[in-house]
Amino acid sequence: PSPQIILPLEWFPLNKPSAGDYFHMAYNVITPFLLLKLIERSPKTLPRSMIYVSIIMFVMGASIHLVGDSVNHRLIFSGYQHHLSVRENPIIKNLKPETLIDSFELLYYYDEYLGHSMWYIPFFLILFIYFTGCFTPVEEESRMPVAALLLMGPSSLYYWYLVTEGQIFILYIFTFFAMMALVMHQKRKGLVLDSNGLFLFYSFIITLVLIALWVVWLWNDKILRKKYPGVIYIPEPWAFYTLHMNNLHPAKESL
Repeated sequence: PSPQIILPLEWFPLNKPSAGDYFHMAYNVITPFLLLKLIERSPKTLPRSMIYVSIIMFVMGASIHLVGDSVNHRLIFSGYQHHLSVRENPIIKNLKPETLIDSFELLYYYDEYLGHSMWYIPFFLILFIYFTGCFTPVEEESRMPVAALLLMGPSSLYYWYLVTEGQIFILYIFTFFAMMALVMHQKRKGLVLDSNGLFLFYSFIITLVLIALWVVWLWNDKILRKKYPGVIYIPEPWAFYTLHMNNLHPAKESL
């Protein structure tokens, strides 16, 4: 959704798909093919039917998220605040009849819960299956080229955004623990991670560091604490945006 905020509003009216929507549509088409190519690298994989079901679920979840995100981020220009719950938002409280609020809560459920689950569970499952094929007995293959080192930063930042905005820390950390366990298991067999496996593994490690820094930075934010109660406190970047950078909206609204 970032291009929607950055680009002039008159280029993409709120009743039409935004630039971010077109990027998301391309993602929904291109990424399943890339995931299938990753699966081909793994010597051990799931039954073909299960792979197809996973890819179908991924596309369905990402598509549900596309629609929900598209509507939710347009509401920002009307004063919607992501750091508040649906019913606490001033623009939602004034809706008549009140049953319309239930519709917005349903939209939020499809976007933040059902869509995220159907999208991220197959995504991380396929990443882990790909990771199982990234081991080699040759030490020379366990070195990353300079290009991989340069791309590790953007890769880690991408996973940080997925985990924080998608609220999928549990899924991410279990995947990471499974990767660590697999590395230790393969090491006993004399196998080490190749350059592709190192890239993914190190990206996950840096992602964990970024998440920790993000949480520490916002640890004492009382408003976000109220939005994200419980033991696991990981605020969403868009909640932070509408809470602390809301001064960017008036210029957009005047358009």
